[in-house]
Amino acid sequence: MLTIIAITIGLFFAMNIGASGAAASMGIAYGSGVIKKGMALLLCSIAIFLGAWLGGGEVVKTIGSGIVPTSTFTVNIALIVIASAALSLFLANIVGIPLSTSEVAVGSVVGAGIVYQSVFLGNLVWIIIFWLLTPIAAFLIAILASSLLKNKRFKKWMEAPKAVPFLSTLVVFMGLFEAFSAGMNNVANAVGPLVGASILSTGNGIFWGGLFVALGALLLGQRVLETNGKKITTLKLEEGCVISGTGASIVTVASMLGIPVPLTQITTSSIIGIGFAKHGWAVLKKDIVVQMLTVWVVSPVLSMVLSYTLIQLLIERNVYPIIAMAGVLISVFGVLSLMKRQNPSIRVPQQVVKD
Repeated sequence: MLTIIAITIGLFFAMNIGASGAAASMGIAYGSGVIKKGMALLLCSIAIFLGAWLGGGEVVKTIGSGIVPTSTFTVNIALIVIASAALSLFLANIVGIPLSTSEVAVGSVVGAGIVYQSVFLGNLVWIIIFWLLTPIAAFLIAILASSLLKNKRFKKWMEAPKAVPFLSTLVVFMGLFEAFSAGMNNVANAVGPLVGASILSTGNGIFWGGLFVALGALLLGQRVLETNGKKITTLKLEEGCVISGTGASIVTVASMLGIPVPLTQITTSSIIGIGFAKHGWAVLKKDIVVQMLTVWVVSPVLSMVLSYTLIQLLIERNVYPIIAMAGVLISVFGVLSLMKRQNPSIRVPQQVVKD
């Protein structure tokens, strides 16, 4: 029964990952009017499944056995790890704090590893370094690409009528490339613990996880795609190509190395880089930068605390760490409450973004 529950939660988690990934990958093509909504979701789901099936194995291995040894994972532990990741996203939706599914998944696994003192610290540090460097790389690449777009010869070519069909085709291709990379990287978030606990084999985990991520994009991605598409219609086609191409390239390389990375933060960094090339330092003062840093810290910590707490309480029957954790949480919320009273302008971010 626990095995069935664990698989069900994992596959449901996969569907939600697919729903959010639909907007992240095909929003630019849809928002610019190049492709219809139904076709965008269909192509996105196909690309996501192919990415998971053909290239998702390395990240699945990392989540399943690269952060903690497979001996840490039992059916019960895998169930709690997946449930902690899903619960973290649910709580974030209620509060209005955006979280990254990749970071949430890693945090949940680390929480289990802390209980049994079995975390591979070297691998974890390597992952965190990627979390730090990939958004910076996306930001710098976007600035460089924007500079190239300002070249007189290139601007003259883009103004020609023949450029529009080419750019329209290219933005769809880049969207599919981004969906492919999302499938490579994000399927592990849902099925990695199941593979680590030997509930599913690596092949079955990739197939079923990829299938349900794709189904999530196809069946649940309409609203997210609509919202995201309308928000990015001010981007030019060539800028959309830069954003999707940059994110997809970075995530693909990370996936080949087996590193789970936050696609949304990478994409957002690309958008900020283009804004920086246009408007300078003023862009970096906007709330989105602070929000990204908040997401980077809160995502893994929240799921790690939940995973650690639930394992101590339900598996180890140990209430003392829970009491200590409750004291810490009370202290943190107390400090935040005092800060909010002193500065009424502090607001909780409203938009929920996922990878």
